[in-house]
Amino acid sequence: MELSLAFSTCPNDTFIFDALVHGHIDTSPYSFAVEMADIFHLNQMAHAGQTDLIKISYNTFGQVMDTYQLLDAGGALGHNCGPLLISKESLSVADLVRENLPVAIPGQNTTANLLLGYYAPEIRNRKELIFHEIMPAVANGEVAAGVIIHENRFTYPDYGLRLIQDLGAHWEQQTGLPIPLGAIVAHKRLGQKAIAELDALLRESVAYAFAHPEVSRPYVCAHAQEMEESVMRAHIDLYVNAYSLGLGEKGRAAVRQVLQVGEAMHLMPAGTGSRAF
Repeated sequence: MELSLAFSTCPNDTFIFDALVHGHIDTSPYSFAVEMADIFHLNQMAHAGQTDLIKISYNTFGQVMDTYQLLDAGGALGHNCGPLLISKESLSVADLVRENLPVAIPGQNTTANLLLGYYAPEIRNRKELIFHEIMPAVANGEVAAGVIIHENRFTYPDYGLRLIQDLGAHWEQQTGLPIPLGAIVAHKRLGQKAIAELDALLRESVAYAFAHPEVSRPYVCAHAQEMEESVMRAHIDLYVNAYSLGLGEKGRAAVRQVLQVGEAMHLMPAGTGSRAF
C-alpha cells in the first residue's frame, strides 16, 4: 500500500524518516511517496487533508484534529529548542508594540506564532514569511523583528542580529514542560490498525537513525547543502531526542498544555485542549 508522506528538508526530519523511506527497516505492507516542503506549506497541506502521513506544527494539529490523529513517535519536542524573537536594532517588545513595527513569523499556523502570542499577545503587526526569508528580512530592514526557527537559532549572530526573547525559554519557565514544536499525524481515513502500525514503524525508523547515524548522513546532507556540518549536527542533536521515540507522560502533558493555550488564544476550536489523547 503506497501512502503519501510529507515532511521538511530540515536535518531532524530527514534524519528521522531516512530509514522509513529508504528501506533500512521493513515497512511492508507500506511504501511511501515523499513530498518535501517548508513548515508553512506543510501546515497548508494538512488543512487540505489529502496527505496520509505528515509533519505539521502543533498549532495546526489543534485545528485539524477532526481529520488527523497524532502519532506518539517522530515529533519535535524538547528543552532549550524553541523559536527566538530577534531584531537588528536594540528593540524591546514595548518598542515593537508602541510603534506597531512589523514582526515576521514563519506562518500564522506555526507553533512559533502561538509562542509569540503566548509571550507578547500585544504584538499585532505580524508578517508571514517562509522561515529562511526571516533573517534576511530583519537584516535588511524589511521588518523590525522576526521569529526564527530551525537551524537559524544557531546562525542569527552571523547576520548581525540580536536576541529579544527566547520564546521557548519563556514557555518552559511558565509551564515547566518541554516545548512542543512539530507533530507527526496520520489521516484518520487510514483506520486505527494502520495508524498504530505506522506509529510503530516511525518509532523503529527513529531508533535505527539513533543506532546508525552514518546511514542517514547522505540523505540529510543532500537536503541541507548550504548548512555547515556543525550546524547540521547541532540541529539534529537539539530536535531529535527521547521525545522523538515516544512522547511519554511529560510530552503528552506538554501537548495538552499547548492545545489549551491555543484554545484560550482562539487559535483552535473550543474543546481542543481535552481531545489530544
